[in-house]
Amino acid sequence: MALIKPFKGLRPNKEVAVRLAAPPYDVLSSEEAREMAKANPVSFLHVSKPEIDLDPSIDLYDDRVYAKATENFRRFINEGVLVPDKEEHIYVYRQKMGDHVQTGFVAGASVEDYEKNIIKKHELTREDKEIDRTRHIVTLNAQTGPVFLAYRSREDLDSILVSESKKAPEYDLTTPDGVVHTFWVIKDKAVQEKVVSLFASVPFLYVADGHHRSAAATRVKKERAAANPHHTGKEEYNYFLSVIFPHDQLQIMAYNRVVKDLNGLSREDFLKRVQEKYTVTPVERKSPVSVHELCIYLPGQWYSLQPKAGIFDASDAVESLDAQILQKNLIAPILGIENIRKDKRIDFVGGIRGVDYLQSLVDKGEFALAFSFRPTTMDELLRVADAGQIMPPKSTWFEPKLRSGLVIHQIED
Repeated sequence: MALIKPFKGLRPNKEVAVRLAAPPYDVLSSEEAREMAKANPVSFLHVSKPEIDLDPSIDLYDDRVYAKATENFRRFINEGVLVPDKEEHIYVYRQKMGDHVQTGFVAGASVEDYEKNIIKKHELTREDKEIDRTRHIVTLNAQTGPVFLAYRSREDLDSILVSESKKAPEYDLTTPDGVVHTFWVIKDKAVQEKVVSLFASVPFLYVADGHHRSAAATRVKKERAAANPHHTGKEEYNYFLSVIFPHDQLQIMAYNRVVKDLNGLSREDFLKRVQEKYTVTPVERKSPVSVHELCIYLPGQWYSLQPKAGIFDASDAVESLDAQILQKNLIAPILGIENIRKDKRIDFVGGIRGVDYLQSLVDKGEFALAFSFRPTTMDELLRVADAGQIMPPKSTWFEPKLRSGLVIHQIED
């Protein structure tokens, strides 16, 4: 059962919150972050992407990068930009992006639950990224980027989110991308205790986004527990910063693909090969409209691809995913791309950019073809996680993204 706890959040003062809150560290390049923060000395990017304050020639994993993060973090605290709560709280965080609204609990999630697979994963992690986030946590003695978790929606927990979000918020701000971020502090200890008690009857939590952050928190916990002769399991390093949403409120966008060339095939030969496994139909639309359908774009024309019967195992949680069907029946055998994690001929485009952007990449000659996907559903994600399996790389793109800096979890007093 899921163990969560309140914590003493380190939060921005109200006057600077809208200027401080920043996109996650891993959705911006260093150049984009440098441009976004150049006229904003209190942007949290100075902490989450501190290379923006150093010479661009310095390696991202250089010791000076982490030292700069610490320097900026301490400056924010010393100048009162970030202020620690005096008592432990659970918080509520709502995001509104257009018509989409999602509201979740902000709390410390248990590293032990992560280790025991009570917090389930659906992605593999890269060691270099784990080490980077581990060094960031260790250097700051704090977790600054929340892990995006989900629980299977249930009325008793969801109703608390509704009631707490009717109260006056601590922050209510709109970021430059138009997303509204609203944040509440649950001050009633009885309500906090009820939330903790109810989560104790939730069998599993699921990592939606933030696999590297949760894996890094686990590394830190192991290191600190081993070095602490008085380790009790109750220290703050045993928990990681998380926002926990009801699964049915979350929005997944497509994670599309573009490929550099047709692997030496002519357009006609490529389409003939594809027709061995898919029904191919020229269409004017650019997005799939039915289960397992894909759309592909070659210069001047979109096509619908419907997989033929028998080319995948519908009973298998992973083998029945559109990305896996495509990989096994087209990308690997026809385009010759066996490892999409490493092959430079393929790239991935988050659905937030839209299908017109996909088409433009091909029309400009940067890529030879584009694949437009149906978004993975939360039910598909949960099915894979419950089966203990791993989703194909780049299968999910969650929007809106959690803002960094609205609350920070310090792992030492």
